[in-house]
Amino acid sequence: MAPVVPAIAMELKPALPMPAAYFFRLALIVGLALVQRAASHEHHDDKIPEGEAISPDPIDTTLWIHIIVQILAFGLIFPTGMVLGLTRPQIVRSRWHVPLQTLGAIIALLGYFLGHAHGGRQFAPNIHASFATILMLLLLVQVLFGIYLKLHLEKKSQTTIHTRIRRYFVLTHGVIGKIMPVVSWVQMLFGGITALGFCRDDHMGQCLAHFIMGSAFIGYGIVLTILLLVGQAWLQRTGRSQEFFDSLLIAAWGCVNTFTEHRWGGPWVKNDLQHTSMGIVWWCAGLLGLWLSRKRDGRPKRNLIPAMVILITGWAMSAHPQSLELSTHVHTVFGYTLMAAGAARIIEIAFVLRDRGSVDEEGKGDEASSWQYLTPFLLYASGLLFMGATEEQMAFLSNAHIHVSHVSYILILYSIAFLLFLFVAMLLNLYAAHAWPTNQPAATKKAGSGVANGAVPLTNGHIDRRVRDAEEFELEGLMSDDDDDDGNKGGREGEGGKHSQGT
Repeated sequence: MAPVVPAIAMELKPALPMPAAYFFRLALIVGLALVQRAASHEHHDDKIPEGEAISPDPIDTTLWIHIIVQILAFGLIFPTGMVLGLTRPQIVRSRWHVPLQTLGAIIALLGYFLGHAHGGRQFAPNIHASFATILMLLLLVQVLFGIYLKLHLEKKSQTTIHTRIRRYFVLTHGVIGKIMPVVSWVQMLFGGITALGFCRDDHMGQCLAHFIMGSAFIGYGIVLTILLLVGQAWLQRTGRSQEFFDSLLIAAWGCVNTFTEHRWGGPWVKNDLQHTSMGIVWWCAGLLGLWLSRKRDGRPKRNLIPAMVILITGWAMSAHPQSLELSTHVHTVFGYTLMAAGAARIIEIAFVLRDRGSVDEEGKGDEASSWQYLTPFLLYASGLLFMGATEEQMAFLSNAHIHVSHVSYILILYSIAFLLFLFVAMLLNLYAAHAWPTNQPAATKKAGSGVANGAVPLTNGHIDRRVRDAEEFELEGLMSDDDDDDGNKGGREGEGGKHSQGT
């Protein structure tokens, strides 16, 4: 790969049109400016009291604009643009992926410089500032890869080097695009922690536990939503039930918790025993769930073990001893919410689906059962409640000038959960609307012999045209229509024009 970069650089000048060359140079200049700005930026900390992480000054307007702008770019625009760029051009043909991501990059760049130009509150050196440069450089690489793929230099160059390396650029561009929402979520959490000066010294371990576990619950809810609405074709191709993967993750997480929640060789303090025993329950139940996830003939089978683990975990957390009354109330509601999620999942599998993969065995419906939306939402709410129940947050709210009751605080967190669920559902609806247009004719044949969750070929009420179309998903969807058409021209001619322009 060493000769590749010089070879590309030599060809850029004659191969690139003037606008493209301009954007390439601009992107490189911006990258150098980011590095220089990060290296030269001085963190003023003369007003920070000794032993504290922030000064008592309020957050100024510039920093508030930075927060709003970055949430807009990384929390809304980039995930939407990613969804528009996921599917194949023959299915989506979206013209908004590139403009939307370009707009997001411009807004993110503006927000980055605003973050270095604020006054008001001062901050000690922190993880949010350090990670910001890494995130922006990752974004810069993504933009450069996107420009390169859009230019199609393999068609203009006299050599074959661009043809050889294009597939690697496509792969890397796709991987970075898919991890950006996760990385952005982490950076936004770092920002909130830094703004309030939390998670330092003795609070670090407890803070990490709350934010990692809370994010895990939210991530699990998002995965359940994806599988419920658009992911059943993938699950069908794996030949395993959803509980197999759930049990596998539960067992792995339980093993980690068993050996990390207590400092072995030291004394047992506070809630060490409860956390460790919870880890033991997780890997024991996970092993059982794995065993029960297949029938004797090897076909996938539904089971209730993962749901039972969620319910038991909720019960344990609802009885978690706390030092503050507000913290006790929040942890109690968190535990009840998690118990409700487990109970809702049990009812869904045992009574709504009756161990089948979908409510409609004939596959006539086009939507999931309304009950099936309950478990993901409760997981979103559980994650937010747990992330909002750290020791420092509870102490901050208890000492606030405005009286904050546990009722008002919990209602605010539930409101955020509703909005988060709405955004995820909108993104999945956007994906489905472009991938499976309503005017597309339904398929007349069944979608293969494999069945998801050991039930019928049509899962969660999706008609089999969706299964057929989803099976055509490939990574080449990040490439343009012209490139895909050239690459598949011979195959289409050999198939006698089987793939029409409308598929």
